[in-house]
Amino acid sequence: MKVPLLDLKAQYHTIRDEVLAATRELYETQRFILGPEVEKLEERVARYCQTEYAVGVSSGTDALLISLMAAGIGPGDEVITTPYTFFATVGSIVRVGATPVFVDIREDTYNIDPKAIIDKITKLTKAIMPVHLYGQCCDMAPILELAHAHDIVVIEDAAQAIGSEYKGRRAGSMGDMGCFSFFPSKNLGAFGDGGMVTTSSGMLYEKLRILRVHGSEPKYYHKVIGGNFRLDALQAAIVLVKLSYLDQWTSARRANAGLYRELFSKEGMDDVIGLPVEKNGRHIYNQFVIVVQSRRDELRGFLNESGIGTEVYYPVPMHLQPCFEYLDAEKGDFPKAEAAAEKTLALPIYAELTDEQQAYIVQKIKAFYLS
Repeated sequence: MKVPLLDLKAQYHTIRDEVLAATRELYETQRFILGPEVEKLEERVARYCQTEYAVGVSSGTDALLISLMAAGIGPGDEVITTPYTFFATVGSIVRVGATPVFVDIREDTYNIDPKAIIDKITKLTKAIMPVHLYGQCCDMAPILELAHAHDIVVIEDAAQAIGSEYKGRRAGSMGDMGCFSFFPSKNLGAFGDGGMVTTSSGMLYEKLRILRVHGSEPKYYHKVIGGNFRLDALQAAIVLVKLSYLDQWTSARRANAGLYRELFSKEGMDDVIGLPVEKNGRHIYNQFVIVVQSRRDELRGFLNESGIGTEVYYPVPMHLQPCFEYLDAEKGDFPKAEAAAEKTLALPIYAELTDEQQAYIVQKIKAFYLS
């Protein structure tokens, strides 16, 4: 049996006619840069994420970058974040000239540990960038409380978390800005790169909107230096189609997560495999990440030979990446992040995954460890 990590072809088959109709209209109008489709998507995403505004941008990475720019973060400033994340989180901080300051994660959710943040706050701290990893929100209440007390901006890296909730509040609605990715592998993916920044601040909305077009307001007049961060209308049209199905797909992912729990328990794997922990609200399962105490890479190779796709998110924490050696972090500085990098493995969780495929995956993992 073949079970890919993600089957975008299966998803496309269910929405093909709607996508073709939406894109065909753009081919006829030839309106490819910003325009009505982008504006409509911004309105719908803002409403979906429980914010006043949203600004469509060119990628999730650029969403982070433009948010830091809008917040005035630059050289001499420090931004507190997690070392256990995709490169864009930390890369965007460095690109604006600021210094990333790492805080270890919680071992149950893999998200930043709020209790560890307070010791890293200095007079140079200008922002906290929590990452809602794998589709589950960070414990935001203590983070927001700290930020308010120290007048610090909060930028949510919600690239993997659109629709996830923390105590009834949506990802991207709790901080000053929320950053989303429409990379094809995301729960809400485009047919290429794309992203969105959400905010309920009118001031930040105007800054984001101007920075997106090279800092031009009005056209060809530049009081600030921005970038080319525009969301393509073609990608906006496709994401608009998909947005109507997002909650349906999320429900399917959550059901698949529930079935995994039943199957692993039924096969007596509770003591062998650590399963994702849900805390504080709705987990949307952009990834379904298990913990294995030994032979993770051997297991991955065995599953690959069995036709099962897996991935390691992420094998090297940011503080151990060669390009960040200048930060003087060492192995052992963030032990929980390092342990997660060595012991976690993502299994297929996409909405179209069948019960038979999930049973096959669990049986193969059982065969590897218990046979």
